[in-house]
Amino acid sequence: MASNAIEIHEQYDLKLLTTLKAGGRASKLCFARSRDSLAEVSKFAYQTGLKHTVLGWGSNVLPSDNGVPGLVTVNLATQIQISRDGTVTADCGAGLQELFLKTAQAGLGGLSFAVGIPGTVGGALVSNAGAYRSNVSRYLVEIEAIRDGVREWLTPEFMQFSYRDSILRQVNPPSITLLAVKLKLEHGDAKQIYDDAREFQRQRIGKQPPSASAGSFFKNVNDAELAASLTSLPLPLKDAGVVPAGYLIEQCGLKGKRFGGAMVGARHANFVLNVAGATASEIRRLAEYVNAQVHKEFGVWLEEEALYLGDWSHWQTTGELTE
Repeated sequence: MASNAIEIHEQYDLKLLTTLKAGGRASKLCFARSRDSLAEVSKFAYQTGLKHTVLGWGSNVLPSDNGVPGLVTVNLATQIQISRDGTVTADCGAGLQELFLKTAQAGLGGLSFAVGIPGTVGGALVSNAGAYRSNVSRYLVEIEAIRDGVREWLTPEFMQFSYRDSILRQVNPPSITLLAVKLKLEHGDAKQIYDDAREFQRQRIGKQPPSASAGSFFKNVNDAELAASLTSLPLPLKDAGVVPAGYLIEQCGLKGKRFGGAMVGARHANFVLNVAGATASEIRRLAEYVNAQVHKEFGVWLEEEALYLGDWSHWQTTGELTE
């Protein structure tokens, strides 16, 4: 039984495992160091009725101060296998950047956008991570998962991918644990692959702050009418009908706005930072205030990229900065 095979920790502090360094405790937590171990833990959780939450590197998530009930499993399975025909099999606990580096070394292109994205393959699947007009779902062939306690390979269509979204981000998502992926990449020019990666990394370093964050907190807005109405929006974005969330937040004058230990990024407005021991509630309250100000100014609601984990049943959305 998985509970006997793997040590279960009680009341484990999730601040130690998330890039925002905020939130409460996991009721139960374990570490899965192989794909098979993760599969067994997932089956155990399903059979015993435990709500199961899988963490990778803890980026792009904000656990509640009230904690995360059930069982949290940290996925430490990181194997990557590359075939000569460009087929790549990777554990979902592998780093997305590590996946890029190994495929680039094999002369395979397509994943240069992943440089600097601080997360795992599994986390990238949940939110269909990407950048610079590309995303991880573009190259998927199959996904190995535990679905309702059964281990199987699924087609990418099952995940219902869209912009920074998948079936696993929906309300009441299906009981799924992602184990591994198969990708099909094309051989490319090695110099071009690395040149693209260096340019993407240069742009990312110029934007991303060093403080604790979840990465980009909100999704960009796809709204051609809004894009056309913004005189200072760069022409390529106008033509694409895309308005960056950071642009809208900055236009509202919110760079550097603080609430408790949380702050809107002064370098890039689409980062909500933990600069002084912020609670999860302070971070969420500031994010919702930002969203309310953008809606007041531009008439659109921003959608979070960051996922709220655990027990938020106490939470009341106000859009105001009040305790």
